[in-house]
Amino acid sequence: MTLRNLQRAWDRLSIYLPVILMGLMALGTYWLVRTTPSLGAVAADAPPTHEPDYFMRRFSVKSFDPAGRLKSEIQGQEARHYPDTDTLEIDQPRIRSYNERGVLTVATARRAVSNADGSQVQLIGDAVVTREGADAQGRPLPALEIRGEFLHAYLDVERVRSQQPVQLRRGGDAFSADSLDYDNLDRLLQMQGRVRGTLQARNPPPPAAPRP
Repeated sequence: MTLRNLQRAWDRLSIYLPVILMGLMALGTYWLVRTTPSLGAVAADAPPTHEPDYFMRRFSVKSFDPAGRLKSEIQGQEARHYPDTDTLEIDQPRIRSYNERGVLTVATARRAVSNADGSQVQLIGDAVVTREGADAQGRPLPALEIRGEFLHAYLDVERVRSQQPVQLRRGGDAFSADSLDYDNLDRLLQMQGRVRGTLQARNPPPPAAPRP
């Protein structure tokens, strides 16, 4: 092949060279797509585990009603929040709660588990719930005290429950039972199992003065 013929062949090849290169690049891209492993669907967010997401130490948390009055206060040595149950586990808790009439309830224990808004508290170990007493006219009465190794306090509805042995005391009256359900709003006390009680004798009213 003469030099002139070679030059002509090269000129013709150079016309198709870009098309050939584009074809090779397309084939290479297709090969990469076929051989690259698929990443698959984006993994869904993992559900929260029962691991604390924050701590509080030697804390005090207060909540107020719309009028600005103190509704409740929770104190403790340490608290751990668990996101999977949205609960707060508290060491050495002391809880103060006021109802709409301003009557105070105090709860203490070695450990407590509270729900998110503090309306329910499970008291565990040396649990004590003490409530101020008052009659229908607002006159003070002996405080009510409930003790047990486990007490479930429903602070908003003024109720205390337990399926474990409890002791209840008001003034000189004392009771014990294997379980308890106390509803302060309805003035209803249910005690089951081996129920024992001691009632203090009431002083009789003074005799009426004789008529002249």
